[in-house]
Amino acid sequence: MCGSEMKARIVDFSLSFSGKQRVAFELDGDAREQIDALRDDDVEVTFKKYRKRRSLDANAYAWVLIDKIAERMRMTKEQVYRDHIRTLGGVSETVCVLDRAVERLCSAWSKNGLGWQTETFTSKLDGCTNVILYYGSSTYDTAQMSALIGALVQTCSALGIETKTQEEIESLIRSYDL
Repeated sequence: MCGSEMKARIVDFSLSFSGKQRVAFELDGDAREQIDALRDDDVEVTFKKYRKRRSLDANAYAWVLIDKIAERMRMTKEQVYRDHIRTLGGVSETVCVLDRAVERLCSAWSKNGLGWQTETFTSKLDGCTNVILYYGSSTYDTAQMSALIGALVQTCSALGIETKTQEEIESLIRSYDL
């Protein structure tokens, strides 16, 4: 089983006389099968801070709520999803881009998925445009997914749509993959 991701902590780092770096990790999972399969091959390593992933149940429930809102408001599910992403805090970055690169950036960004959106506004710098880059929910951490579901529940409440109890929703949010 190659290509697995798991939580790890760096426990040792050393530098050889030749300048090569050696890093030792302590893994939370069992990687023996992957290590055996890749022992004699070069591997690709990516370093990034670990984040708990949202549970598929929380994601599935978000889409249940999106469907109910879309039906009630006679909108597409995609539009309800995209509208809610744009209202959340902490799920976007604003960058200043040369005018000639704006269209290419926006087009490439949107290819990441349904929630990956852009908005533009005038920059104070000549020849530049500010672009807000919204991340899709597939990248959300616990707090961000909780905020999305909270916003969807609030919309449902305003529309008279029944939702799970607060305790049930909190349980969904707490159940994350390790």
